[in-house]
Amino acid sequence: MEIKDYYAILGVKPSDDIKAIKTAYRRLARKFHPDVSTETDAEARFKEIAEAYEVLKDNERRAQYDELLRHRNDPGFGQQTRRAESGDAEDYADIFASMFGRGAQGRQQRHAARGQDVEIAVAMFLEETLTEHTRPLSYTVPIYNIFGLVEKEIPKTLNVKIPAGVVDGERIRVKGQGVPGIDGGANGDLYLVIKLAPHPLFDVIGHDLEVVVPLAPWEAALGAKVSIPTLSDNILLTIPAGTQAGQRLRIKGKGLVSKKETGNLYAVIKVVMPSKPDAKQAALWQQLAEANAAFDPRTVWSKA
Repeated sequence: MEIKDYYAILGVKPSDDIKAIKTAYRRLARKFHPDVSTETDAEARFKEIAEAYEVLKDNERRAQYDELLRHRNDPGFGQQTRRAESGDAEDYADIFASMFGRGAQGRQQRHAARGQDVEIAVAMFLEETLTEHTRPLSYTVPIYNIFGLVEKEIPKTLNVKIPAGVVDGERIRVKGQGVPGIDGGANGDLYLVIKLAPHPLFDVIGHDLEVVVPLAPWEAALGAKVSIPTLSDNILLTIPAGTQAGQRLRIKGKGLVSKKETGNLYAVIKVVMPSKPDAKQAALWQQLAEANAAFDPRTVWSKA
């Protein structure tokens, strides 16, 4: 069985350390890279150099290769066996084929490998999460060389379906739209990572929403009907008499969509005082204060 001399290919000695091997590899890889080399056999040499480096850069594979190299001239090499640590007898040719991807006649074999996944962020408004929709997305697919470096990027555009009810950080898989596989391997997948844009009015709590509803003092005291926004329209909300600042009023089914049920919208009450009163207004506030002389808003302090 023929075994290539990887040390000779890289122009190093078996006693050289990994630093010397890496230096030699880099020098030869630059010289014979098909994109820049003028040598007639540049592509074949480049693959051979890469193959040698893939074996010699790894301590375990290098040790196994050295053992095979030492026994390559033994009588009957290729038929004799050795006892592996597991206790199974292995033919040297089979060992070489399995470890270094070479057949019994020295033919290089390449194995199918799945392509890498690609992940891109998709910005969305809260309003867009209420219904399923399709949108065009443009992204690039990196193409890697045998050293794991990006050689180029291929632009792609897809029409992807975004389901209703997505939440911030959710990952949506688009099968087979990632990096192409190697030698017949499956393509990687595309993952869409949902990024919900902050809303100027609504805070998101799971699938529920909160909106601050400003009220005049008399609206909170006497009760009122006020128009408040939702993600899809405006609705008329009934404010009960005596509503307190900070109180949360639930509007069922006006939150975000989920797979099980739609969340709720909570109106958080904020009492807003008018600006500094004039004399007439001050007199009316004084009358109100006198009518509620027994009311102490700070009784909670005495209880504490």
